[in-house]
Amino acid sequence: MIIPYKNLYKKMVLIRKFEEMLLDLFSKGKLFGTTHTYVGQEAIAVSVMAHLGEADVVFSNHRCHGHFLAKEDDPEGLLAEIMGRKNGVVGGRGGSQHLHKNNFYSNGVQGGTVANALGMAFAEKYNQTGNIVVVFMGDGTWGEGISYEVMNMASIWGVPLLVVVENNRYAQSTPVELNLAGSILQRVQAFNIGTAEVESNDVSVLYPTFEEAVRFVREKQKPFVQIVNTYRLNAHSKGDDDRSKDEVKKWWKKEPLQYLETKISKEDIKQIKHSVEKRLQEIEQRVHVMEFSSIK
Repeated sequence: MIIPYKNLYKKMVLIRKFEEMLLDLFSKGKLFGTTHTYVGQEAIAVSVMAHLGEADVVFSNHRCHGHFLAKEDDPEGLLAEIMGRKNGVVGGRGGSQHLHKNNFYSNGVQGGTVANALGMAFAEKYNQTGNIVVVFMGDGTWGEGISYEVMNMASIWGVPLLVVVENNRYAQSTPVELNLAGSILQRVQAFNIGTAEVESNDVSVLYPTFEEAVRFVREKQKPFVQIVNTYRLNAHSKGDDDRSKDEVKKWWKKEPLQYLETKISKEDIKQIKHSVEKRLQEIEQRVHVMEFSSIK
């Protein structure tokens, strides 16, 4: 298998730098509302999207920026949306969590997209398109009853639905061991759905993992749940973080960009970071002078 390390690294740097830009803008009072960054989980998004076609459908959640950028590569439309500009991907009315472009949808309500993803997957099966539907969930969403209703119907209907569970070990501020009895794997297996679990932030592991998962769903036209045990390196949203500094520091040693930096040249790393930073600086300048959205 040939893994396009350089291209994946560029996408991951874009996600990382974009999220860092958001936090900087928020600290300067230039952002409204809240925002949930994807720092530490970038390898998951790029590994999933690398195996999807344009007609495949993706449903995301509140921590959606990384998913969106990995699929749509539209940081200008995303920043404009978050900053309430008319040029945003949904006209500046969706903000940080509620996005739509092409076949990408996100919703900030926990479990708010899993039923939609099920319905879309049923439609793809009914129309015999050969497309698949991907829905991203976190560990906290398994506290929502609709998640189990969706697993039940997905199994019964046999729909082409790939559920990506990003277990970052915290439901907002509650550790997973205080929030979830048993295991996610066992819960899914109870519905007779194909399931796999991996713990890694390394693209070298995740890229082939999702190649196999996507192929299974596309060829079998059946549901599959891929659990990834990961870690978010930033606070839940902005400053609401009561995890120990030692714990976070330990996980920074496993952050995903460093793994790829052993696969490509130092010159490529330098060039990619420079080009992404320049691109985002120019985007920020353009967005700042855009007209604000208005409700009429």
